[in-house]
Amino acid sequence: MTRIIFHCDLDCFFAAIEIRDNPQFKGKPVIIGADPKGGKGRGVISTCNYEARKYGLHSAMPISRAYKRCPHGIYLKPDGKKYYKVSREVMGILETYSEEFQKVGTDEAYLEVTNITNSFVKAERIAKKIQKEILSKVGITISIGIAPTKSLAKIASDENKPNGITIVKPDNIHEFLKDMDITRIPGIGKKSKVYYYKNGIRKIGDIISKPLPKIMKLFGKHGSWIWKVVNGLDNRQVKEFHVDRKSISAERTFYTDTDNFNEILSRFEEINESIHKSVIKHQITYKTVTLKIRFEGFQTFTRSKTLPFHIQDKDYILNIILDLFREFSNSNKKVRLLGIKLSNFERNSKTRQTNLAKYALI
Repeated sequence: MTRIIFHCDLDCFFAAIEIRDNPQFKGKPVIIGADPKGGKGRGVISTCNYEARKYGLHSAMPISRAYKRCPHGIYLKPDGKKYYKVSREVMGILETYSEEFQKVGTDEAYLEVTNITNSFVKAERIAKKIQKEILSKVGITISIGIAPTKSLAKIASDENKPNGITIVKPDNIHEFLKDMDITRIPGIGKKSKVYYYKNGIRKIGDIISKPLPKIMKLFGKHGSWIWKVVNGLDNRQVKEFHVDRKSISAERTFYTDTDNFNEILSRFEEINESIHKSVIKHQITYKTVTLKIRFEGFQTFTRSKTLPFHIQDKDYILNIILDLFREFSNSNKKVRLLGIKLSNFERNSKTRQTNLAKYALI
């Protein structure tokens, strides 16, 4: 089965937040970094928006050089606390779309949606929904690459910035990559590219056209990795859990609002099954389960239940969720979204399976 992985990359993240909070900056070059001090400052650019990049500015450029190229730009010192808060908001949204979630820094994340859909058409719909939600709730844009591997998804996310979606399907990997400079491959930078250039490899197509043994002879293990990347053979997994993760959740939105209980039950079963694949894989037990329900008109409610012990039992949890749902079963409104969250984790503990006949906790 073909995997479907998203690389989600916030556009000019720090600068985008400042423009959001200061609408008068829109359309002007905004540079986040050290104080330029009239061209005599020390330090570098953290990030800048696309208007600033038109003047040749980029991340890590000395701020003194940036000022000489763009003296009329808006230069701002980074506000780490604000950026971190916004990053948490965005990541909180992203991880509701799949339990297979991996945060990479403050402005990037991977999602694997293979367990949700095997269709790139549907995957694109999900990506558009993500973009819309982040823009409406957070006020900034995000570009998304969709591909069968992490590395290809990362390359794709940079192709149509800002606010773009780029899809790389298994049958057009080589066509997509062949004319790109080899520095587009994650892991090849300004220094390492010199070795490839010396051996006549400048475009990714130059790697694609050569057999693996020849690439390995020229570049060793690194060459082997690069060859696998450009041929869609990067099998790295999207990491679901991090040391500091406190919960796992998943949500599903109905394409059409519904009050059909069979549809609602089916969606609960799907979400519950998806979440438990991860907690079982990572030997996670939990004490708290939360139901989220959103009705037509976007009215949203949550209900939680905390158990007296840690468990790992998807059948039992489904019963708890259905019990929490009963509060809303007589509502005259149709359901738009359903979500389940498991929290209050305990790791590497002996898994405790419940017995519904023994524990009348619902």
